[in-house]
Amino acid sequence: MSKQLLRSGLVVSAMTFVSRVLGLVRDMVVASLMGAGAAADVFFFANKIPNFLRRLFAEGAFSQAFVPVLTEYHATGDLDKTRQLIARVSGTLGVIVSVVTLVGVIGSPILAALFGTGWFVDWLNDGPGADKFELASFMLKITFPYLWFITLVALSGAVLNTLGKFAVSSFTPVFLNVMLIIAALFIAPHFAQPEIGLAIGVFLGGLVQFLFQLPFLYRAGVLVKPQWGWRDPGVVRIRTLMIPALFGVSVSQINLLLDTFIASFLQTGSISYLYYSDRLLEFPLGMFGIAIATVILPALSRNHATKSADEFQRTMDWGVRMVLLLGMPAMLGLMCLAKPMLMVLFMRGEFTVEMVNQASLSLLAYASGLLNFMLIKVLAPGYYSRQDTKTPVRYGIIAMVTNMVFNAIFAYYFSYVGLAMATALSALVNMALLYRGLHLANVYKLSRCSLLFIVRLVIAVMVMVALLWHLTPAQSVWLEWSLHHRIFALCGLIGAGAVSYVLTAIVCGVRPYHLRAAAVA
Repeated sequence: MSKQLLRSGLVVSAMTFVSRVLGLVRDMVVASLMGAGAAADVFFFANKIPNFLRRLFAEGAFSQAFVPVLTEYHATGDLDKTRQLIARVSGTLGVIVSVVTLVGVIGSPILAALFGTGWFVDWLNDGPGADKFELASFMLKITFPYLWFITLVALSGAVLNTLGKFAVSSFTPVFLNVMLIIAALFIAPHFAQPEIGLAIGVFLGGLVQFLFQLPFLYRAGVLVKPQWGWRDPGVVRIRTLMIPALFGVSVSQINLLLDTFIASFLQTGSISYLYYSDRLLEFPLGMFGIAIATVILPALSRNHATKSADEFQRTMDWGVRMVLLLGMPAMLGLMCLAKPMLMVLFMRGEFTVEMVNQASLSLLAYASGLLNFMLIKVLAPGYYSRQDTKTPVRYGIIAMVTNMVFNAIFAYYFSYVGLAMATALSALVNMALLYRGLHLANVYKLSRCSLLFIVRLVIAVMVMVALLWHLTPAQSVWLEWSLHHRIFALCGLIGAGAVSYVLTAIVCGVRPYHLRAAAVA
């Protein structure tokens, strides 16, 4: 099991790495095309709402409810029963998401007013944000159908992951990035407002992702004709688990949407600064946190189904150790190299050095919560694999209320940076509650091996930070360099930091057996 988890984790991380690299290329192209001004704000807004619903319903609550139930059906060895469940889930979900998509397209002005209230108020009073509201309403009609495609993509991915085929679903997001890059280079230039061309790219990206997975489902023998099955026992269990899970694992996404709502009242560029910061955060979060959570959920579900409490503890402990091993240097590395990364990736075309400085502030705030975001991804399956969705919802509500309070305080004093600070702090609250709940329920607690592992990692990451602090040139020096020189210098710093971290960790006693799920002593 240990080797299988590690192998699956490496596969998911590798596929996610390709996707994230192309995602950065996409953001570089978009930043050069639009910078961080009004047009960028509107595009990111129109893209964020369907993506929020995707993460909330498809990748978040739905997957966490669907995988444990599907795993039970699959474990019986009855393929016909498994295929019937997939058919009824896909048919029921397909009808619901079709209705939601249609309502979203028709009611796009209402959505724009609800989540971009600052722009809507300007539109009512002929203020400076009036054009943003009108454009956002129109662009949502183009981007919202993405929700339909990507929800069914998430369902297909959950099925393939349960069957152990992690590579397909992990590689699928590559096509969204490819289509957005194509749209930015070849479609957007033909529009007076290039952001409309990018919105078309979002629609095409969803379509291509959906079509890509169909052959793999067919080959696995689980491409079935959708059926309506609202009262099917399996569907009833899934929707019962899903309703409270809407708040559980997706709290961070709700917090980000609240940030967007408040940012619509702030200075132009606020949404864009938060977006670019979040994108850099998503790179390690997707590669490590989400990848590890993806592979342990089916394993934990099997452990629970077979009543293997010790194996459940080992699997959880392995996931936490992997997140700590990869998340700690990623978090502090982002914070140390915030400006150099933004300069190398985005500072060209319409994206100026002042935008780099502004975005770096929100990146520092967001990055301070990266480790907690990653731990949430790993701790939440400890509940959902046991089909306990009520406990995380309580924690989710507490974290969301905490975020709202922090937003009100910090946004007043620190503008958009305060929004990022509030999100990071609420992630800490959510993570702490999730771990405490597992500990009190005697489901999972950090093993002695993991506690010593953490001490070793802290020493290693402190050495890495000291080295980066010493080697990183001043911003004025970066600005004097050519792009190629900046790229070379940034890669050198990342490499030096990684080498120092690994070597120090080895010197401190980190060994290969720490990467195995059996290490609990």
